[in-house]
Amino acid sequence: MPKLWEKIQTFEAFRKKNSLPEVPGVYFFLDEKKKLLYIGKATSLRDRVKSYFSSDIGRTRGLKIERMLEKVGFVAHRKTDSVLEALILEASLIKVHQPSYNTDAKDDKSYNHVVITKELFPRVLIVRGRDLGRQEPITNNQRPKTDNQQQKMRYKYVFGPFPAGGALREAMKIVRKLFPFRDRCIPFEEKSISHLERSRSLPAGGQGSRGRRRKNSSEILRVAQNDKPPACFNRQIGLCPGVCTGEITAREYARTINHIRLFFEGHKGMLIKKLEREMKTAAKNLEFESAGGIKKTLFGLRHIQDMALIKNDQQPITNDQQEKMRIEAYDVAHLGGSASVGVMVVLQNGRSAKEFYRKFTLRGGHEGNDLTALEEILKRRLKHLEWPLPEIIVVDGALLQLGVAEQVSLSLGITIPIVGVVKNTKHQPERLIGPETLTRRFKKEILLANSEAHRFAITFHRVRRGKEFLNK
Repeated sequence: MPKLWEKIQTFEAFRKKNSLPEVPGVYFFLDEKKKLLYIGKATSLRDRVKSYFSSDIGRTRGLKIERMLEKVGFVAHRKTDSVLEALILEASLIKVHQPSYNTDAKDDKSYNHVVITKELFPRVLIVRGRDLGRQEPITNNQRPKTDNQQQKMRYKYVFGPFPAGGALREAMKIVRKLFPFRDRCIPFEEKSISHLERSRSLPAGGQGSRGRRRKNSSEILRVAQNDKPPACFNRQIGLCPGVCTGEITAREYARTINHIRLFFEGHKGMLIKKLEREMKTAAKNLEFESAGGIKKTLFGLRHIQDMALIKNDQQPITNDQQEKMRIEAYDVAHLGGSASVGVMVVLQNGRSAKEFYRKFTLRGGHEGNDLTALEEILKRRLKHLEWPLPEIIVVDGALLQLGVAEQVSLSLGITIPIVGVVKNTKHQPERLIGPETLTRRFKKEILLANSEAHRFAITFHRVRRGKEFLNK
């Protein structure tokens, strides 16, 4: 277990120097005897703790926080690699240490928890505190109908509480892309057995129940092979590992559940080492597809993209944070399907960073299909792991283009918010689609990036078309 904090200083020293780092993490308020008073998370440790110096703190944060600040003698912090990890770390530390001024997070039964059920193929669910005492999770407005089903759904692990419900839902989207899990679908084995039992309930050869065949594993396999169940929606989009279709064994799935457990317990370093060992073992056994999948997961863990979580932080983004903001925009240009090209432009801190612009001469025979052209460009770009990843990807188009970009990102195990710029009949921006908080906060930058991508694509296309004409 890592130490509680990395550095501690007096509250007065922080007031004078404002010396906390501008990175995500967890901060601690302690009294003069170094007893924990409060634990909080932050997108920027410096800005978050600085916000407590406001003259109207009592009005904005409440009398309770104002009184707590009168007792604070020391400030400590612990950095994390992402806002997602800060969110998870805050919840786990509050649960273990239960500081006196985090009582809301400890006691409020309306707060959410992440639970892992005790089943052969466990589900990962969000459950409110008031429902934790129930035998079954309340999901999808459905409850188990039998005592046997209730028994299977008891919780094996519980993480939380998480006071910010919106932030937790965004966090689970990121976690699920890293580690696809089951939440609602029925496991393949249960479907097969259920189907078999229904078939056995019918009279066979006119002999009633005596004519029913005895259930055995070979019969279940035969029924399963003849009537393979359809994949659930989450399997179709890569967020379920194939529990419902029999593509993953209980033992293999247990490894995924263990990875999720380690992540929520704050053992990211241990998890990365474990995955590295698994990747090497898979490669040694010539299981290259499995090794490649683990490699993508490792990349995702080391480059967690959690811009969507920043919206849950109450403080505005500082100028220094904006300098780190990288927006990439993509566009395609062609003439009747010929001389097809694609481009990537980059904005940093709201300004064009032309040294990062890239041109793509398309290799596939797209014949004017902008969707497959966009897919090729994004796949080629995102395989360049040596290039910095953006905080936002901008595509020219509506839901279809957005869907292509999301699918490419998902297939490579990379989680990046994607925004689409929808144009009218005059090819002028009409509206933005994507995460509302980002489109509202960075509207100007998104539109600038889109416009610059269009200009760059047209220029490149004209050059390419001219070369093709001269070579005829």
